[in-house]
Amino acid sequence: MRLPITIAMAVALSGAAAAHEFNAGDLVIGHPWSRTTPPGAPTGAGYVAITNNGSELERLVGGSAEVSEGFELHTSETVDGVARMRPVEGGLAIPPGATVALEPGGTHAMLTGLKEPIKEGEAFFGTLLFERAGEVPIEFAVEGFGGSAKTAADQHEGHGR
Repeated sequence: MRLPITIAMAVALSGAAAAHEFNAGDLVIGHPWSRTTPPGAPTGAGYVAITNNGSELERLVGGSAEVSEGFELHTSETVDGVARMRPVEGGLAIPPGATVALEPGGTHAMLTGLKEPIKEGEAFFGTLLFERAGEVPIEFAVEGFGGSAKTAADQHEGHGR
């Protein structure tokens, strides 16, 4: 008789974990997440949606993650059928009233020098560094390799976006 209740609670809690968000002043940081990595992978990636509810430009300038030695903002673009990645110079601007998403195939946090594989279901802590708001502690949920790009951006539907 307890098994159905346990299953229902696990499903409810997993949904709550998938929709986690963090607030720092006028910023709403929605659903930080990462994908699982294979053993021995030197890098991973972090994704998140950041909404600026303030009246002034904010800029994401860096961060850190407990699973990696480094944290770099990169952008990906495809030119003539070839995907290229390059660092984001000067930080990532988040205009007032806008939501900016770090997502697969676009701008993302590159987690360099992984200390261990990133494993599905094992969340890890990190920090985002903003020009105005300063350091904001967050927790990255880890999804399977097939995790969807829509996960971060779509978490903000109904949040005044």
